[in-house]
Amino acid sequence: MKTLTVSDVTRRFGQVLDEVEREQEEVVLVRNRRQVARLVPEPPHQNALEVFGDLAGTLDEKTADSLTKAVRVSRKRPTATLNALRNPWAS
Repeated sequence: MKTLTVSDVTRRFGQVLDEVEREQEEVVLVRNRRQVARLVPEPPHQNALEVFGDLAGTLDEKTADSLTKAVRVSRKRPTATLNALRNPWAS
């Protein structure tokens, strides 16, 4: 995490934003020796398959199978919505 004064960021705002984006590092803005704000990089873009892959890796096998089955069933129905999927975490 990088710390910069508000004055410094004001003088080179575009460059600081470029660094936040490129380095994916948070920047804390300081004014009068007090932290006043943070510039936080956006998380990298992920498509639905990448998110699902990350999620499936954290689930137990039974829950992952239930979720996979629900997605498969929903794909077969062209009018299916997310609300039609059963919540695999519900008791």
